[in-house]
Amino acid sequence: MMQSNLQLMRKLLVVSAGMFAFGYLLVPLYQAFCEWSGVNVLSLSERESKTSMNGRASMPANTQVDTSRLITVEFDTNVRGPWHFAPQTRSLKVHPGELTTVMFEFQNIQDRTMSAQAIPSYAPQQAASHFNKVECFCFNQYTLSPGEKKQWPVMFYINPKLSKDVTTITLSYTFFEVGVGS
Repeated sequence: MMQSNLQLMRKLLVVSAGMFAFGYLLVPLYQAFCEWSGVNVLSLSERESKTSMNGRASMPANTQVDTSRLITVEFDTNVRGPWHFAPQTRSLKVHPGELTTVMFEFQNIQDRTMSAQAIPSYAPQQAASHFNKVECFCFNQYTLSPGEKKQWPVMFYINPKLSKDVTTITLSYTFFEVGVGS
């Protein structure tokens, strides 16, 4: 009886160690699989994510980019309260399907800690369903100390199925306080 218990315990320890090793190696295995298969083009290797000369991150070739047309994307910001909030660039031209990143800067110029969140809106309205944000600060609330300054990215692409009539899209953010800081 004691012998079979020890044997069972050894087997369970081996299984537990195997499960731990598998869990530990799951992320690198997933990344290797995605790189090998090309399934997740948004996960870039360190070599591919280096910034190019024009300030945009160099990306792997995307066959979904419509290079036959350009859309002007304008960035507008509004604040409800005493703080600074602005994009690093007011407008740029992108090809539909092209992954683009724009940085926004926010500074709490109050003498107290505050929490805030941004709400996006689009013009023309039909562009909203074709403007796809991969990463955006508008997904979260942020708390900033007095005088603290942060930069946040908006990574997006415009679906190539957007009507060819649309040549300009305005992405507007309203940043407002969501709670009283401590």
